[in-house]
Amino acid sequence: MTTGERDVRGTRDVRGERDVRGQQRLAERFEEHRGQLKAVAYRMLGSLAEAEDAVQEAWLRLDRAGGDGVDNLGAWLTTVTGRICLDLLRSRTARREEPMSEGFDTFVPDPVVSALPRTDPEQEALHTDSVGIALLVVLETLEPAERLAFVLHDMFAVPFDDIAPVVERSPAATRQLASRARRRVREATPAAEPDLGRQRQAVEAFLAASRAGDFEALVAVLHPDVVLRADAGALARGVAASKVVRGARTVATGAFHFRHLAGLARVVLVNGAVGTVAVSEGQPRSVTCVTVADGLITGLYILSDPERLARLDLSALEV
Repeated sequence: MTTGERDVRGTRDVRGERDVRGQQRLAERFEEHRGQLKAVAYRMLGSLAEAEDAVQEAWLRLDRAGGDGVDNLGAWLTTVTGRICLDLLRSRTARREEPMSEGFDTFVPDPVVSALPRTDPEQEALHTDSVGIALLVVLETLEPAERLAFVLHDMFAVPFDDIAPVVERSPAATRQLASRARRRVREATPAAEPDLGRQRQAVEAFLAASRAGDFEALVAVLHPDVVLRADAGALARGVAASKVVRGARTVATGAFHFRHLAGLARVVLVNGAVGTVAVSEGQPRSVTCVTVADGLITGLYILSDPERLARLDLSALEV
């Protein structure tokens, strides 16, 4: 090998090392923002698996771009992730022939389940920013561009000037999208008791009445206008397993028929609120998120889709 060949090879090696180090630094910088990006994608999509895919796609786009000329990486990644999610939502809408069909109404977003903390104010404070299942259900009713504008601006303080190019509207029109979404969210999201202790009292009263087969006690713990949404998965949609049920006595009748699941249920946190997970032979049978107001249960959101349940991370519960 000549001296010139050695010099060229040495230069390539040095450049290669620099490229590897540069990519490693870029990956490290990306990891600093991964948590927020997943939070954005989860609020946009309501699916933990799709949120992971969106975040991975954001990394691939950053890797291709190289990060050159990006002054604020967090803001850049947030808007890129939002654009990816917007495309996914639009493709959903295109595939869905009847967007407000009964099957769509019964959709329950992927729950985030964790062990119920002890009465520790600092521990409970960790869950104050959790996004509730009830809110995610309402977000599902928004148009994709409305959802993006609301999530990015109202939840993550992204300026309208940065959101506007993503939704291909002017900043003023983007502001109107968020305003319209905000109004719909405010009107449709049920009031909720923030205190975990009072939430737990209502949930445990419901479980006790179910286990005892006490129909009137079930009715007593439910708000007269309570709404139950049960999502048993795509294969079960269109039959009784997936449905929307309204009214205390109607919901209590369903709970009475499925009271055997109450015997399998344990109290947990679901998206930062008190809920339950029913476990049989080490496998989750259902996850229920509960909304409580004035000591009464106002909403029950039940996921019993076996495929989606199997993908949930329940390691914190030692299932």
